Amino acid sequence: MKLKIVVASGKGGTGKTTIAVNLAMSIENAMLIDCDVEGPNSHIFFKEPMVKLKDVSIPAPVFDLDTCTLCGKCADFCQYNAISIIGEKLLFFEELCHGCGGCKIICPVDAITERDHHIGIIEKGGNEKLVLYHGLLNIGEPFGVPIIRKLKGFADDSKTTIFDSPPGTACPAVESIRDSDYCVLVTEPTPFGLHDLTLSVDVVREIGTPFGVVINRDGIGDDRVEKYCKEQNIPLLAKIPNDIKIARLYSKGIPIVEGIPEYKTLFADIYKRIKEVI
Repeated sequence: MKLKIVVASGKGGTGKTTIAVNLAMSIENAMLIDCDVEGPNSHIFFKEPMVKLKDVSIPAPVFDLDTCTLCGKCADFCQYNAISIIGEKLLFFEELCHGCGGCKIICPVDAITERDHHIGIIEKGGNEKLVLYHGLLNIGEPFGVPIIRKLKGFADDSKTTIFDSPPGTACPAVESIRDSDYCVLVTEPTPFGLHDLTLSVDVVREIGTPFGVVINRDGIGDDRVEKYCKEQNIPLLAKIPNDIKIARLYSKGIPIVEGIPEYKTLFADIYKRIKEVI
């Protein structure tokens, strides 16, 4: 069985992309999908350029004000307050619209049609050994979830897919984790790392996805993350040391497993441990 594994974190800068890229490179017959559409960076570890595959759009309502009766049913329906009826005027706040199409369905006089609202693109890259897909949300667009949904559709059931999730615990991260087989939570051994790890653990448990923890930059803080994992019966999958050699490789866009080949065993062991519980 080919797995769908999400690499996530409660905060940015913990090394999530580093873990995702090197894990994917340590698995035979794998692919990598970068779901951090506001700032994808998995491609920096590949020499090959990314190539545009497709545009991503969501439906945006268009109001026929000559037909509209200002009944307010569309405004009442919209949970995101993108539509308001004020006096004799209909106001539409496009930046709040999630493109659900509900206002069009509920309109009793068919005064609403739809147009495509372009929000970003999907690109393909990587190399012959490891295919990479990522999304790019247009600057100023507030919602990346539709792009993430499109990206997830590129997962190949014949390959193990590693998803590089957006950081945090908001909707983009939740969408990335949803329907996956396993979630690797990346943290660092600091008070901030522990705090945000606890938030991520709560979210993943609510979703119901099996998960474990990787501690990155081990040695810079204390052992409270390890104690927390032990108390909560959370598998500690690996510890990546705070090694200057790794930092130098990262600054040059060189994956750990290429610059220090012995680390490939560590990442392969992470995958092996995941397979044992799925």
